[in-house]
Amino acid sequence: MAFRARDIGLRAASAIVLAPAAVLAIWAGGLWFLALMLLACALLAVEWAMMSAARAWRVMAGAVAFGLVAGVVAAHAGQLSLALVMLVFGAVAAGLFARNRGQEALDAAYGVLYLGWPAVLLIWLRDVDTASGLAWTVSAFAIAWASDIMAYLVGSLVGGPKLWPRFSPNKTWSGFIGGLAAGTAAGAALGTFLDMGIGPWWGAALGLAAALATMAGDLWESALKRRYGVKDAGKLIPGHGGLLDRVDGLMFAVVVVACGRLIVVMTGGAA
Repeated sequence: MAFRARDIGLRAASAIVLAPAAVLAIWAGGLWFLALMLLACALLAVEWAMMSAARAWRVMAGAVAFGLVAGVVAAHAGQLSLALVMLVFGAVAAGLFARNRGQEALDAAYGVLYLGWPAVLLIWLRDVDTASGLAWTVSAFAIAWASDIMAYLVGSLVGGPKLWPRFSPNKTWSGFIGGLAAGTAAGAALGTFLDMGIGPWWGAALGLAAALATMAGDLWESALKRRYGVKDAGKLIPGHGGLLDRVDGLMFAVVVVACGRLIVVMTGGAA
């Protein structure tokens, strides 16, 4: 793959504009982080609807957003179990509502679960205001971003054999390896310097697992876009497409990092 300086410039400019708002909301926690997550859920629900049901996207967006908001608000209230249950009920309700309006029930139900699980787990990771929650949340973003950025840069510079040409013709094995290396290194550094209750070796293992999840999330979204016949999930972010195109890997990485934190909590480490 040729090194596309203009494309990389657009991506960098978008990150410079959008990243500070996300970082500040993550740092502040509480209602600020809740507001960020609700805004993200609304945008993702619209993008999912326009991708999966372009002719009736308002109906689909409303159905999906309702389930997402219910789960996220419950998680913010400290009721993780209730939030997960509400996601399931929200998915069923969204599916029934979409079917009643002549749309695919499975698309609506899957949209709630696909977008909702990582959103709820991000709220749990941030844990409203705790220092440990901030560290784990920062780790999820940092590992996913490091993996995604390095995979793109290495793949653009080195090129080579394609990773999964059927669904994502631009991704290469060199980018995949570069992304894994960056995620592992980021995890080791974060485990050493942040209040996560793990050391560099466990941090590296977490980083590797989360980097793998980041790559898987990216590939999975590519497969979904092929299924729905779209190039990008949206046009919100120059150089990236939609918000979903930017957070697809993060969504999978969050699940892995949340599992890592759960293991630490269950084994008596820092929460």
